[in-house]
Amino acid sequence: MAGEMDRFRDGATLANLLGDWTAGPGPLYRKLADALGRAAEEGALRSGERLPSERELATVLAVSRATVVGAYDELRAREVLERRQGSGTRVNGKVRSVRSDGRVQGGRAGVIFQRLIDGPGPLISLACAAEQGDPAVTETLAEVVREDMPDLLADPGYHPSGLPVLRAAIAEHYTRLGLPTGPEQVLVTTGAQQALVLVAEVYLRTTAPVVVESPSWPACLDIFRSAHAELVPVPLDEEGIEERQLAAALAGSAPALLYVMPTYHNPTGIQMSAARRRRVAELAARHGVTMLEDNAYAGIALREEPGPSPLPLAAYAPAGAEAITVASLGKAVWGGLRIGWVRGPAGIIERCARRKALADLGSPVIDQALAARLLPRLDELAAARAAIQRERRTMLEGLLRERLPDWSWRSPDGGSSLWVALPDGDADVFAQLALRHGVEVVPGSATDFTGAHDNYLRIPFTLEPALLSEMVTRLARAWTELRRHGPRDSRPLRPII
Repeated sequence: MAGEMDRFRDGATLANLLGDWTAGPGPLYRKLADALGRAAEEGALRSGERLPSERELATVLAVSRATVVGAYDELRAREVLERRQGSGTRVNGKVRSVRSDGRVQGGRAGVIFQRLIDGPGPLISLACAAEQGDPAVTETLAEVVREDMPDLLADPGYHPSGLPVLRAAIAEHYTRLGLPTGPEQVLVTTGAQQALVLVAEVYLRTTAPVVVESPSWPACLDIFRSAHAELVPVPLDEEGIEERQLAAALAGSAPALLYVMPTYHNPTGIQMSAARRRRVAELAARHGVTMLEDNAYAGIALREEPGPSPLPLAAYAPAGAEAITVASLGKAVWGGLRIGWVRGPAGIIERCARRKALADLGSPVIDQALAARLLPRLDELAAARAAIQRERRTMLEGLLRERLPDWSWRSPDGGSSLWVALPDGDADVFAQLALRHGVEVVPGSATDFTGAHDNYLRIPFTLEPALLSEMVTRLARAWTELRRHGPRDSRPLRPII
């Protein structure tokens, strides 16, 4: 219990929870007090939990220590906080919330989900790398209304496993890729996010280890955290998840799942090589571990001459090995369509379908009918989206070289963002300054809980060109501010009051 009560000893974790706390009028100390007070009232900060020291929180938030002292004093006057001799500042034991705040304990995707909930605002938010919908959606929807609606309306409309015509189209898609698949091996879901949730519910019935890449996308990791999984991180190299450390993790932790993003990994953009896929599949089979591959960015190739793509990881699985593939139409077509799927052994698909029925009785059939007509064109649509992303990637890289020349990155093989290394300093601190300059960024600490990528930022290039330019201008101003005050790891950061 004591360890759980101390979970906010890390100032970066608390800063992530507070979000855009500096918005609005009034002095900073009062805005900070109000944000902390709301967190306690909603239950995000629980009774008895210890807050970071004034100095640590001031460093992470890039404010003066006096600002944090003033906020803490204000909250003690409101009886939200109390000072205990020898144990620091804690949430007052009288403050109790009987409701969950809706967050995942220990999760790091709060800023991403909160931005989706809040919707667009004056900030340029980089929390979600999403494109506008493809015009093909409009054209195809007209076909659905004109040709499919009579049959759809004659049906009760409940298909927990998915509309049969869509399941068949997805099965044909994988068979065409070189992974023979039948409709009984496919479950249609409401986006790839639900697909991961359903798989986690089936495999993680009790607390169990899950081997994950480090870094990885926090929204996906929070699904496993929500299922009380113990995350076992393995770093990446130029070919994907690092082979030797993966072997050690599989041998040492007896995991329930191995979760990887082999096709244009998020956030690094790395394409796992065919040789590495074969070796990963062999290792998983040897240790009896189910592979869960997330191919959300499949088809979004950014290399000028990408060559043939490796087969899905499941295609390399030896006989008897268990592999599950998750994908969607979100990146290649439109996130608003909310059509994803799980491909795997028929028995596992049926178990996931039972969980799906419990959640929503099935995804909307009109959306599925639309997706069934789009699936045969998926390669074409993904290639068109990739061409747009390639242009914007090139533009963003040029802007960064011009305005932020000391930043560095590996040009991604595919996907929708750059994984940028800051030359010094802490990305959590920079994220706070970026907020004050009107840009919401995802720092590396959100993607990697080991601390190995605390100086990294994920910067999507899905914005329109004019907004990309404005975003870089604001980031450059924030970086100038940080450099003027000095990097955190070379001398104390002079605060901005």
